[in-house]
Amino acid sequence: MELRLLRSFIAAAEDGNISKAAARLSLTQPALSRQIKSLEDDLGVPLLERGAHSFSLTASGELLLREGRALLERADHLEQRIKTAARAQTLRVGYSPSLTAGILAPAMEAFSQLHPKARVELSDLSSTEMVEGLQKGALDVIVTVPPGKEVPEMVWTPVQKQRWCVAVPRQHALAGKTTLLPADLDGQRLVVYNQREYPDYWALLSGWFKSQGIKARVASECDGVTSLISAVEAGLGVALVVERIACLVPERIVLKTLQPQPAPVCISAGVTTRQARDKVLAVFVEELKRAGEVFASGSHHGE
Repeated sequence: MELRLLRSFIAAAEDGNISKAAARLSLTQPALSRQIKSLEDDLGVPLLERGAHSFSLTASGELLLREGRALLERADHLEQRIKTAARAQTLRVGYSPSLTAGILAPAMEAFSQLHPKARVELSDLSSTEMVEGLQKGALDVIVTVPPGKEVPEMVWTPVQKQRWCVAVPRQHALAGKTTLLPADLDGQRLVVYNQREYPDYWALLSGWFKSQGIKARVASECDGVTSLISAVEAGLGVALVVERIACLVPERIVLKTLQPQPAPVCISAGVTTRQARDKVLAVFVEELKRAGEVFASGSHHGE
């Protein structure tokens, strides 16, 4: 009996609806139905009593649901123990420098004092790459903004909320203002993160621009914070960024307070539901939260 098929059956049995369970598993309805039929063939017994628009569990299905949950829990726990032992307590962390500046370093320092034998591997990635890496098992934890669309089998822990500001070249006409209004950005050339890799960033900004009646021109799309800072510094345009980027910008860029603010960004630590019970990983996430609280108490919001 394949655990993959067992997971599909349990999802359908718990939801009581094939379509709903298929969506949760990121499968099509026919694909999920085929998996359940394959499991029935393997076991040699029917698990579902199928009606025109619904189904119920047979006695065998009820037994498999009850015992299968415990089996999957033991299998997940065993898998986690094996992976943890094989990695020799290595935590693979996906992050974005613009979101974690001032937070990640102190969290790693505190974590290393509590777990001196553990090793942390960092990967600077886009938000899309982080989520994909976590889902594929290439990462253990990611520190980013949770996607607007719910991602199955993921748990998010808020680390810190951050405000927005505007990164402006020091020689730019807007550099002389203390606070920028939405009208100040109307018609400005914008430097933004790449839409494909940062879809939620685009969704938030486009929604805010529309609500404020602003028309702006995208002058440059960037694949990360380093290229975005370089583009602003070169005078290609201005950029809406989170306040944490202040730790990274050079002297030729100034950060300006923006009023009214778009919705604040909630930086969070994401892990899979399977990893959520890992005690070492939980300590790392807790240190991220503590570092976020400490840094927030002394944050600054531009010039």
